[in-house]
Amino acid sequence: MIHAPVIQVNDLTARYGETIILKDINFVVNRGDVFIILGGSGCGKSTLLKHLIGLYQPAKGTIQIHGKDLVSASGPDRKKLIQSFGVMYQTGALFGSMTLIENVILPLDEFTCIPETGIQKIARMKLNLVGLTGYEQFYPSEISGGMQKRAAIARAMALDPDIMFLDEPSAGLDPITAAGLDQLILQLSNDLNMTFVIVTHELASIETISDRVIMLDKRVKGIVAEGHPLELKQHSKIPWVRDFFNRHIDETIS
Repeated sequence: MIHAPVIQVNDLTARYGETIILKDINFVVNRGDVFIILGGSGCGKSTLLKHLIGLYQPAKGTIQIHGKDLVSASGPDRKKLIQSFGVMYQTGALFGSMTLIENVILPLDEFTCIPETGIQKIARMKLNLVGLTGYEQFYPSEISGGMQKRAAIARAMALDPDIMFLDEPSAGLDPITAAGLDQLILQLSNDLNMTFVIVTHELASIETISDRVIMLDKRVKGIVAEGHPLELKQHSKIPWVRDFFNRHIDETIS
């Protein structure tokens, strides 16, 4: 059975003031995909992510989530759309004055009418899903960076979204911790049929977890490659796409 894409971006143009960052880009994300947005520094990865989660409005184009346009949505419709996805920011963005379980409870308190006993049960279940059972009463400062990222994922899953946006999840982590986080993402994708959209430049993670990638480049202000990373690494017709995946120096980049 063929499913409609859960995210569809059409002719998206993003700018800061008069400076165009991305121009007329198009792509789709299918249900259950681990979809990676990658590219060199300054190519617009974070800008694109901020548009996808509704923080920025595009200069032109549409962003459809579950067939509904995020750009034009307003009021309760926009709120409902935004609650259909979870976001993990690069730093984790946990509240340092709250325990891990209090961080996960926060969106449940804010957006649901579930009784306190139910909220506690859900929060504990989310922490269990990311391997943090037993750490409910710890504060973010008392756990490692990798555990903070896991707790941030648990909080992003609090409202049972079917799409997760992750910004540089492996940033600042050692290779073993990063590999563990990769396995968690794969497990959640497989077990829950959750769709992941991930901004990263970590090649080991990209090759391990991704179903599809898009590669942005600042020289064209858009997408220069799309597909499976191993296919692009070996067979892309664009030399500097192959250079990126093979960690070769591209002398044309300033």
